Amino acid sequence: MALKSTIYKADLNISDMDRGYYADHSLTIARHPSETDERMMIRVLAFAIHASEKLTFGKGISDTEEPDLWEKDYTDAIQLWVEVGQPDDRRLLKACGRSDKVLAYSYASTSDIWWKQMNSRLDRAKNLRVMNVPAAASQALAKMAQRNMQLQCTIQDGQIWMTAGEDSVQIDLETFKAD
Repeated sequence: MALKSTIYKADLNISDMDRGYYADHSLTIARHPSETDERMMIRVLAFAIHASEKLTFGKGISDTEEPDLWEKDYTDAIQLWVEVGQPDDRRLLKACGRSDKVLAYSYASTSDIWWKQMNSRLDRAKNLRVMNVPAAASQALAKMAQRNMQLQCTIQDGQIWMTAGEDSVQIDLETFKAD
């Protein structure tokens, strides 16, 4: 019998002063049995950074044809495709062909090694941005994971703060590839 996803709920308050976006989102997050708390929280972070009315979680890890997050317009054209982790170059290049903009968020301590292998293969992708969440920040985010979460995300001048109760983490993203 296959293991089922674990459902997490998050009330996410976003104050993104850089974009002028202020909203509350009630998220239902299906955590695949093979997914870690760290990866799930990076998905939540990516949602907070790119939040909009049309941004939704995709099937991601359980479906090779869908990203972790995506935003479609009213014609079903993909405007934003977000991958989390260390996807292979074929997956990212295929996403670049299907979407207006593609973002990848790596987060493991091996991200530098992964990027050195991928860099030359992804050079030609003009609509791809690759960001890295430092290991200390991603591990601190993982500690915030609860089945029911109250999260506050504040973004100002490119700096990101995620807060859950008394716990807070500052996330300074590293740019591996700018679009």
